Amino acid sequence: MSATTRVLIGLALGALGGLALAAWQPDHAVQVANAVQPFGRLWLNALQMTVVPLVFALVVVGVNTASDAAASGRIARRAIVAFILILTGGALFAAAAAPRLFSLFSHNAGLTRALESAVATHAPTTATGVGWAEWFNGIVPSNAIMAAAQSAMLPLVVFALFFGFGLTRIDAERRQLVIHFFQAIADTMIVVVRWVLWVAPLGVFALILSVCARAGLHMLSALGIYVLVECLLYVAVTLLMLPVAMVWGGETLRRFVPALVPAQIVAASTQSSLASLPAMLESAERRLGYPAQVNALVLPMAVSLFRLTSPVQYVVSACFIAWAYGIEVSAAQLAAAALLAVVISLGSVGLPGAVSFMATNLPVAQAMGVPVGPLGLMLAVDALPDALATLGNVTADLTATSVVARQSAAETA
Repeated sequence: MSATTRVLIGLALGALGGLALAAWQPDHAVQVANAVQPFGRLWLNALQMTVVPLVFALVVVGVNTASDAAASGRIARRAIVAFILILTGGALFAAAAAPRLFSLFSHNAGLTRALESAVATHAPTTATGVGWAEWFNGIVPSNAIMAAAQSAMLPLVVFALFFGFGLTRIDAERRQLVIHFFQAIADTMIVVVRWVLWVAPLGVFALILSVCARAGLHMLSALGIYVLVECLLYVAVTLLMLPVAMVWGGETLRRFVPALVPAQIVAASTQSSLASLPAMLESAERRLGYPAQVNALVLPMAVSLFRLTSPVQYVVSACFIAWAYGIEVSAAQLAAAALLAVVISLGSVGLPGAVSFMATNLPVAQAMGVPVGPLGLMLAVDALPDALATLGNVTADLTATSVVARQSAAETA
């Protein structure tokens, strides 16, 4: 039985138990919720304890990996630039669209109270009432150690970026020692996260039972809204790749869309960008006629570094929490969360989906100033739109290849 299936079973059993208690024994429902919620919170705390060292290590290693790739030639540099710009566009689009989509659904105050009771954690969040100047000054930490101690993820990631880029300028031998050190930290944290995820069905069971015992069906309907908005935005950013390929990549719909289909079929059926790589290479070479040296470099790089839907998912999850709690999020916080999502996604592409969920979503949620407790519940349903996510990633991979191929052709013309 897969880990996703086990977590979904825990979610279903916990929801059924909570709803049954709320319907048949309402007097005892809150007592049971109070009894089981400490186990859910303990599991959430265990996940959160790995986030700071894991994110810092991933950003440092990711910066140096991208730097090494860009140093390998002009094609690689063009690919890195295309990846970053496309990811940024997708994340900003999600930051603009997600709050509007969630606002179409009515907010339930009972759900907010249930979440505050069941999944409240002591992790600090960014205050939503600070002025823009104070918020802007807080982006660069005056004390990086304090930022880490307070789980202030945005300034911590900014410091990690400075550290990572500074590392590229030192002696190669010492640089490799430091990179190996941070890679070992990341690998160790991944092992710990896997241990914690092994008991995820129990943690999710306790959390969802506690929330459903208090809020009834409102929690399940809210998770359905989350998955629906996530799917809609996955489809939207996938469709946006077509005008990007036309305007920036010089393609036509008549030629580009049919070339996408074989790779998209593999992506939707396997839910793996890596498994779709042969189909992407075949389409890029035979159907689109891109140079072999571009295809051989850009597409493997895209599979290793570039997932269009990842920052979209991080932003959507934070916007969902803001909607569930009735929190108004400023444009500055949305923009900061979107840009942070791009950085996090570039450093975490190699992680398995379940392992990366908290490490990637928690920093973005904190940058937006929303509680992080509900992420434990969202973990259980986030795998449902995976087919659409992979389809979007594969479409973006071929779109980025079209951009690099056009720029390379212009240079040689």
